Order: sequence, then C-alpha cells, then structure tokens
Amino acid sequence: MKTILVMATTLDGKIGRDPDHPVDWTGKEDKKTFVRLTKDAGVVIMGRKTFDTMGRSLPDRKNIVMTRGKIKTASDGNVVFTSQPPGDILESLALQGHDTVALIGGAQVNSLFLREKLIDEICLTIVPKIFGTGLSLFNDEADLDLELDSMQQLDQGSLLLHYSVKDRR
Repeated sequence: MKTILVMATTLDGKIGRDPDHPVDWTGKEDKKTFVRLTKDAGVVIMGRKTFDTMGRSLPDRKNIVMTRGKIKTASDGNVVFTSQPPGDILESLALQGHDTVALIGGAQVNSLFLREKLIDEICLTIVPKIFGTGLSLFNDEADLDLELDSMQQLDQGSLLLHYSVKDRR
C-alpha cells in the first residue's frame, strides 16, 4: 500500500493559521493538482478537523476520517469514520483492493502515519505566503530523509515538490 502525503504549506511551513482555517490561500493550479492526485489514489485519509473544515466529502474518492471521538455514521456512502490506527486502516483498504491512499492532514494525522513509518511519498505545494504562527506539517518530532523526484512551478509563484521517502526503517 502506497501512502502519499498531499499538502500545501506556506513558505514558513504552516498548513493553516489554526485548525479551523480553510485552505483558501492556495492557487487554482494547486487545487487542480490536489484533485488529480487524490482521484488517482482513489482514497483520502484525513482527521475529523480537516473533514469538518472542508464541510463535505470529496466526491469520486473514498473518504476515511480518523477520529478519537464518537464514531459518526455518514449519510454519504463515500465517508467512513474510524478510530483504527493507521496500519489497520491501510490493511483494511488493501483487503478491499486499494493500493494507494492520499493522506491529506492535518498535522496530528500526518504525525500518526509518520510515527508508524507509513509515508512513502510527499507531494508538497509551497505557497509564497508567510503566516508566522500556525499549524505545522507534523505536530511531532520528525526525522525523514527525502529524495526529490520532481519540481514544478504552479501559478502565483507556488512550487509543487514531489519527494520519495528514503529508507523508512
């Protein structure tokens, strides 16, 4: 199972000003790239705060929402709420025939996958903005060696960087 972290950050590494901050600060090309990458994966995994901030499920993709709270029943057949750990989620998805997932945040969920060494690739859009304070890509100590696979300039001066995680041991 391949796990691709798909995120946008400011130049100072922030994914939002606070947990309720919508991702309305990236450009059109970043949004198109996000849709393409997540539809190609077929499955998106996110935390409940990220799901609530989006306000709806992402169509044409299975939406897995990780939560520590009470498991909700989704009215949308594309949404599954779970309190399972990351490895169990991936194992279940593999049994359902999925081979790739897009991890779309937030920092706490990203850190859970990082801790279990389950991130294979990172697609990161760097947006030329600075928030100064806010949420980081991870909310835990991180130690990852990455290899740059590609770099692409997007609109409004943004850069899309695609990395492979080297040696996940």
